[in-house]
Amino acid sequence: MALSPRLPAKLSEPARALLKGGAGLLQELAYGLRGPYHVLFPDAFAANLTSFLDVLDETGVTGRVHYAKKANKAACWIETCADLGVGVDVASAEELRDALGHGVRGTRIVVTGPAKSDDLLRLAVRQGCLITVDALDELDRVAGLYGARIMLRVTPPDQPHSRFGMTERELERALARCGPLRLEGFSCHLTGYEVQPRADMAALLLRWCERARARGIAAGGVGIGGGFAVDYLAAEDWREFTGDPSNFHAGRRFDGFYPYHSPVAGAAALRAVLAATPSGGSADVAALLRDAGVTLILEPGRALLDQAGFTVFRVQGVKDRDYGIVTVDGTSLSLSEQWFGSEFLPEPIPVPAREGPAFETCVGGASCLESDMLTWRRIVLPGRPRPGDLLVYPNTAGYQMDSNESPFHGLPLPPKVVVNADGSWRLDRPPN
Repeated sequence: MALSPRLPAKLSEPARALLKGGAGLLQELAYGLRGPYHVLFPDAFAANLTSFLDVLDETGVTGRVHYAKKANKAACWIETCADLGVGVDVASAEELRDALGHGVRGTRIVVTGPAKSDDLLRLAVRQGCLITVDALDELDRVAGLYGARIMLRVTPPDQPHSRFGMTERELERALARCGPLRLEGFSCHLTGYEVQPRADMAALLLRWCERARARGIAAGGVGIGGGFAVDYLAAEDWREFTGDPSNFHAGRRFDGFYPYHSPVAGAAALRAVLAATPSGGSADVAALLRDAGVTLILEPGRALLDQAGFTVFRVQGVKDRDYGIVTVDGTSLSLSEQWFGSEFLPEPIPVPAREGPAFETCVGGASCLESDMLTWRRIVLPGRPRPGDLLVYPNTAGYQMDSNESPFHGLPLPPKVVVNADGSWRLDRPPN
């Protein structure tokens, strides 16, 4: 039987160097931390942030970048945002307090999410945060809070079933109620990663700014959210991937996968959006923003965490069937693409890389659930791993790490280890 096709992940030089020269450190951490753990690279995060800011400078667009905190809750990202004077996007009172506690000014925080609690709204107003209002009843609650800074969230016309934002009729009613409020613009929540829909939505939000200005409301910002793809895999490898159930443990089928290869990703995707001409228009998005004197507000999450971390599990056991079944010392709750009913396809890297023959295997977690699979896909390791070896899942910082971790079976949450450019390391903070 032919072995499953390979899907090796792209690796940054810091990650490659740590895997090659720091395998001893990885083993020491696995022994000392007594379980799976995450490695974080704040320098990569800072470089990604800077690349977005550079695109704004290059295009002459006035803009602000707010890290979408939901993508990963580590403290080091927020500390980096504070150091660089960059904002943060939060959706709960807890996230807001955490951002404030790590030095981000309230005026640089955007509060998103549907149906916000009264506690969150009061705290956000007191700290001068910008609040994205998602519904008319939320607008009524905000109107009772003196000094509120708001944006109105628009439901994308081509996503009429989205539960986020307001329809055109609702927005007209909202504008009529915004007299005493400080309306700073309009925003949206888009699914998918395509460039043209973001360009079209930016143009629509600009038209809403024009309508507000016609009413004497100085709306001067448009927020297009995030959705800038991450390029995990080489184009050829992704092109050859078919999702054939015969290549998955127990013939598991999935309805879809994240686009693990994207020819335009990260800050390059922002550049492409700004260079795109909205449907039916004659000028690109950057020109429209400059001409209107409107600020572009961005809330990337995963894109800022590209190559900013990986996850380490220790092998606990190996079974031999028609293919192997490796069990590691954690659960799939720490590899959160499963949360989306999907699979994290970039394959793990064995440390050490045992010599052949090649070993085809899936990877399961240490819980008592059949569904607890870190990797349903039958991957190919260079040799049969042994208990105590490590499996390193690359580039997991964006959503995969901690979106739905839980202390199932009483297992502690994996700690996060911050590794700096000089090779020094520290714990991020106690897991919560």
